[in-house]
Amino acid sequence: MNLPDLPETLIALCIGIGLAASCGFRVFVPFLLASLATRAEYLELSAGFEWLATTPAIVALAAATVLEIGAYYVPWLDNLLDSVATPAAVMAGIVASAAYVTDVDPLLKWSVAIIAGGGIAGTIKAATVGVRLGSSATTGGLGNPLVATGEWVLSVFLSLLAILVPLLAALVACLLALLLARLGYRLARRLLGSSPENR
Repeated sequence: MNLPDLPETLIALCIGIGLAASCGFRVFVPFLLASLATRAEYLELSAGFEWLATTPAIVALAAATVLEIGAYYVPWLDNLLDSVATPAAVMAGIVASAAYVTDVDPLLKWSVAIIAGGGIAGTIKAATVGVRLGSSATTGGLGNPLVATGEWVLSVFLSLLAILVPLLAALVACLLALLLARLGYRLARRLLGSSPENR
């Protein structure tokens, strides 16, 4: 990597981190929006990921996005989905981070994708799982649709931010991960502290 390429590489890494963080809220939303942006020639895909901008991929991603968003509004199915969506979010975060990093040594690209992309997606997903469990425990699931709405709205927001203002997206993603992790930890402590075993 040459020094003149650093700003462009940094922007690509920020796009990846922003999209990865978005995967922590919803797996398919960032891929759909990024694929549309790539189709409009606003983003450039890394070698081997060109299929993400094909028409069949976009149609499949659109269908998957609608199904994923809708499924989280079904009572109790949302908590069940989290058990599947958590590892999926980590994998999606890794792929999203790698897909838009071009002209970088593969070892560096995949190292950053796994550590930063997978890490931030996993952190955010784990925190949202905690928030949903807390909502289920305290509201009997009545508050879960509000949580689900917040998740997909944040996913769309972060995805668009990653596409339009990558540096800001990476900063917001890191701050959100920290805030949500802290919130999830507090909710877990509160729930564990109120369990019969701890009384």
